[in-house]
Amino acid sequence: MSDEIDTAVELSLDVKGLNCPLPILKTKKALQKIDIGHVLEVFTTDPGSVPDFNAFCRQTGHILIDTFELDASFRFLIRKTK
Repeated sequence: MSDEIDTAVELSLDVKGLNCPLPILKTKKALQKIDIGHVLEVFTTDPGSVPDFNAFCRQTGHILIDTFELDASFRFLIRKTK
């Protein structure tokens, strides 16, 4: 299986402009809409999102595939595990 297929995005969530805890709360809700094994893409502008998403995935068991910094925003790829 190629990396491109492995990280194909099922749902994209734009929470730019929102501050903690809203990006995490909206991410939890969005993860309920996708099947296990699928990938959620999240865009944020809150620098606090980086440690927040790391902690969220560690606590919930979801997989944080990657974090990208794009100018003044961040992109997270999260694989739903349960």
